[in-house]
Amino acid sequence: MPALTLLTGFVDNLQMVLDPRWATYAVLVLAVLGFMTNRIPLVIVALFVPLALWAAGVLPLTEALQGFSDPVVLFIAFLFVLSDALDATGITAWIGQQLERRSSLRGAGLLLAVMAAAAVLSAVISINGAVAALLPVAVVAAGRSGVVPSRMLIPLAFAAGAGSLLTLTGTPVNIIVSQIAADSGGREFGYFEFALVGIPLVIVTALLVVAFGGRLLPERTAERAAGNTADPRQRVRSWQERYTADLDAGRLFTGGEGVAEVIVAPHSRLIGRTVFPGEIIGDGDLAVIALRRGGTPSTGPDAAPATGELTLHAGDGVLVHGPWDALHRYTDSADVIAVEPSQTVQRSVPLGRGWRRCLAVLIGTIVLLATGVVPPVIVGLLAAGALVVSGTVTVPQGFRAVSWDTVVLIAGLIPLSNAFVSSGAADQIAALVDRLTGGGSPHFALLIICVLTLILSQVISNVATVLVMAPVAVSFAQTLEVSVQPFMMALTVVGAAAFLTPIATPANLMIMQPGGYRFGDYWRLGLPLALIFLAAGVFYVPLIWPF
Repeated sequence: MPALTLLTGFVDNLQMVLDPRWATYAVLVLAVLGFMTNRIPLVIVALFVPLALWAAGVLPLTEALQGFSDPVVLFIAFLFVLSDALDATGITAWIGQQLERRSSLRGAGLLLAVMAAAAVLSAVISINGAVAALLPVAVVAAGRSGVVPSRMLIPLAFAAGAGSLLTLTGTPVNIIVSQIAADSGGREFGYFEFALVGIPLVIVTALLVVAFGGRLLPERTAERAAGNTADPRQRVRSWQERYTADLDAGRLFTGGEGVAEVIVAPHSRLIGRTVFPGEIIGDGDLAVIALRRGGTPSTGPDAAPATGELTLHAGDGVLVHGPWDALHRYTDSADVIAVEPSQTVQRSVPLGRGWRRCLAVLIGTIVLLATGVVPPVIVGLLAAGALVVSGTVTVPQGFRAVSWDTVVLIAGLIPLSNAFVSSGAADQIAALVDRLTGGGSPHFALLIICVLTLILSQVISNVATVLVMAPVAVSFAQTLEVSVQPFMMALTVVGAAAFLTPIATPANLMIMQPGGYRFGDYWRLGLPLALIFLAAGVFYVPLIWPF
């Protein structure tokens, strides 16, 4: 009790001393520093923001925590479930397979195919999801066509960033600015309205890469290639080199069944058991299809006999075939060690189980969002519910699919955005800039907003950047008595131009090791592209969404 009383007294005294505007600035600076250091977990920084705003008396506790119940946050969480379902049912793997089949293309043709796939996929499942799905495929396609992967992976990430501007759900930023525009006297953006600026930017990005990529893209050698998760056929070819078995990928991998490679674990109950191909194991749902003595080649005196029969030792390899659910249970047991999680293998099977149901839910989601019949958060709830009810995803799978770091980040920074408005900090910044510039020019105000957004988005997440800059942009629009729509659209356009550093986006980090990139490799192509996005935000956007 004394400690609680002391804490309460400290908070009360702090609220009496601090000016809300300066307290808001202080919280912003501390949050930005926390993001930039990369030493404090993102979630901790995000949780600090609402607590600090409450402790400083900027917002009451209910408003400080309001972000965690915001419909925008819930909608974004539901979209993660849909994105994961597209991946889990093999729809993204099918897209990757089609791209790999185009590896016969050379030069600009292959590069354009990779970038087009990244742009389209990011518009549906997010930037990070698109890059993660296409990264191994792009590496394989580059190798087969004689192209150094470093010449392809930066274009892959940058095209995904441009593609996020094609739809409302391409990135959480689009959803956020749409809602802020509606809350600030404007209107929500339509589902495909972003494409009015997104399509030209995707085209310009592709043309810039094709025209100047040879001079601006580095030629690096990666220490380690991206993981081989692109196609089950590649796994089968690898297994045929190590196991004495005739394997057919088309027969072994289907929507309902697959194969897992496991190693007999130390102290496993399987040690000393004689096993032969065709034997039923597990719960009676799995069949052994090949065996291999651990640490030895598939041929020689220590290899499995011609019959395939083998008395198991710790470290022996076993290929098991059966329904995916049975494989998941078996690979999770203590008797074996999965060489690769069976869930990962399942995701690499093009058009696996439930893909038709998932595609139907996706189409329904797009139609509902495009028509505006129901609020977006209800659309997200319906989509997630339909995926669970139809058996496409399970409830635990749905919870695992949500990027809780992103959810907490958005929920924690929404109060900061609100604090800029309620404390008068946004109006103060807008008034200061208005005095310094002489006022009266919405284009100049838009330029200032876009430049600040471009700089911040290179060192902190574009979600955090937009949430910080949005209230200032709204204040500019209200001070100048112009529409808020061009300011919000320019924010998402310039926020997508996170091209200068590997830490600007998770997608940039994903490609760094497979491409063998250095920290300074990104800005060479990223700088001219970022300037193009900046020009689009300042000059092109107001033509489509007038002041």
